[in-house]
Amino acid sequence: MVATLGFALLAIVGVAVAAYLVYALGSQAATIAFVLALVPLAIVLGTVAWIDRWEPEPRAALIFALLWGAAASVGIALIFSFIAQIGQALAGIDDSYATVFFSAVIQAPVVEEVSKGFGILLLFWVFRRHFDGPVDGLVYGAMIGVGFAFTENVQYFGLALTGTDFARVSEIFFLRGILSPFAHVMFTACTGIILGVASRRASGAGAIGYFLIGLVPAIVLHAFWNGMSVIVSDFYGYYLVVQVPLFLLGIAFVYFLRRAEQRVTADRLAEYAAAGWFTTGEVAMLSTATGRARARVWAERHRLGKPFADFTRTATRLAFARQRLISSRDRIGAQHAEATLLARITTDRLALAGLPPMP
Repeated sequence: MVATLGFALLAIVGVAVAAYLVYALGSQAATIAFVLALVPLAIVLGTVAWIDRWEPEPRAALIFALLWGAAASVGIALIFSFIAQIGQALAGIDDSYATVFFSAVIQAPVVEEVSKGFGILLLFWVFRRHFDGPVDGLVYGAMIGVGFAFTENVQYFGLALTGTDFARVSEIFFLRGILSPFAHVMFTACTGIILGVASRRASGAGAIGYFLIGLVPAIVLHAFWNGMSVIVSDFYGYYLVVQVPLFLLGIAFVYFLRRAEQRVTADRLAEYAAAGWFTTGEVAMLSTATGRARARVWAERHRLGKPFADFTRTATRLAFARQRLISSRDRIGAQHAEATLLARITTDRLALAGLPPMP
């Protein structure tokens, strides 16, 4: 019931945001901008799917995150921007470099990261049993970030299309769609990662403190990005010297988090192997990307690719349910999940009965 209501409200807000864009840009420019914005969206979604491949999050939670970023976060940011414009007009303050700088470097990062981050906090509370650590927080933050960036790209591309300078359209598409499709993803992922840490140490209201801490790097990175866009004269040189290393550092951090997930899988499944639920060979296969890939190819060769994928997914969820148990988090729920997943492992094994041992 709560989930249905949440999706309904997001749908209403999404329609309102879409109507605003069509009104502000015109139907033709909005349509073309929508198509252009699909390019960076596809790039980021493919990357997030790869990150989330080890222990996939519930599809409903991922869709909610995407819609929150594309609709609710944008709606909140638009409302605050409108209020700020009214306040500026009432105060008799004309547009200047100072007002542009304040809007880009202070107002936008704070309002946008708080609105996006609150979506992660909602997911933390509603999908608590599926929020197992920093990678999960990163994935949810990335989905919200790419949703926000998609709608923002529609607006930027559409505004460029309303003019007659098509070279400017190409430049904006290159800057936002090709060079920096991961900018908002990186900002909001910071909040998600910190809330992922909170998932192992806090619950309920205790996560609010972690949420506030997570907003700090998100807002700082966002403000730094916007600020340099306003200050520097050679944006491409700045991008190469500063943003590329930051992006590479982000990739290295994601790799580190993925390795940590693999270690959790190996350690927890080893405990089940000691109790006879798995063989040591299965644990070695299930806890490495290379082992899973080789086994998946072997299973597909014998037309058992889907049953093997089900077995892998169930085993991974079992490992993380065990992790929740030993960390005394959600003990009753984790005990129920463990019993359900152990029963499912038995069913998955029966479906793989015809698979010969790997050479």
